[in-house]
Amino acid sequence: MERRKFLRNGALAGAAAMAFGGKTAGAGTLVTGTGIRKDAEGTFHLKYAPHDGMFKNSSGGDFIDQIKYMYDQGFRAIEDNGLMGRDKGLQEKIGSTLSKLGMDMGVFVVDKGGNGANTLAAGKQEFVDIFLKGCRGAVETAKRVNAKWTTVVPGDFFRHLPMDIQTSHVIDALRRGSEILEPHGLVMVLEPLSDTPDLFLRTSAQTHMICRAVNSPSCKILFDMYHMQRNEGDLIHNMDLCWDEIAYIQIGDNPGRKEPGTGEMNYRNIFKHIYEKGYKGVMGMEHGISLPGKEGEQALIKAYRNADDFL
Repeated sequence: MERRKFLRNGALAGAAAMAFGGKTAGAGTLVTGTGIRKDAEGTFHLKYAPHDGMFKNSSGGDFIDQIKYMYDQGFRAIEDNGLMGRDKGLQEKIGSTLSKLGMDMGVFVVDKGGNGANTLAAGKQEFVDIFLKGCRGAVETAKRVNAKWTTVVPGDFFRHLPMDIQTSHVIDALRRGSEILEPHGLVMVLEPLSDTPDLFLRTSAQTHMICRAVNSPSCKILFDMYHMQRNEGDLIHNMDLCWDEIAYIQIGDNPGRKEPGTGEMNYRNIFKHIYEKGYKGVMGMEHGISLPGKEGEQALIKAYRNADDFL
């Protein structure tokens, strides 16, 4: 092509982009007025998933606008612990937005899926009934957003009973929950936590054993690296030991539970290890931000760029 025609065509292309409310963004990328990036440029090696409010200073308080902003920054998934508490119309709008953008829905928490007030370790039928009702509700919620994973925490220890009996009660309840979820392809991911010593589920090995006993594709491990660093450490080794039962991973540096690079954990090495194992699932960003305002949100993105730069 002659140089004069090339320049003229380039100018026309740029004018057309602006006429349709868009702007050129370099290297063949077009960002439209809706904030939707047209190619995969700028994505990460792993599927990190922000949550509602994480970029509110940069994109406003509307969750849909935040999702579009997350997409523009290269993120290809979200998670939303409180999804079941949202209006059904908003759930459907979230699902539609994710579908249009080609993004994945990460975990949401099963409503009353086991807590200190209705621990599954107690073996009480009324507590199990609450959990099963939450599982049925989770199936309907998942359909609206095309979710594949839902978080379950069995609750607190029931210290009136021997530990093995408590474990049996938890396994029985989770088997019944799996019977509800399995026909719909929804996986409950069990999350061992460090928030309080009263919590029944504490370690990855304990959770692995329970998943094996439940023996269902709908009962797997949520490996939250912040909690596991606090409870057991030796993350890469313990992750490898439980790898065949891990279906979902969450992130948070320790101490402080903020973005990678703010604590003691070498997230670049951890992310590299997870990537090399061939993990294709979601990596939930279940943590806070170390700095306030837009500057803090930009620093958050930079922290993930740095930790994701492992190749």
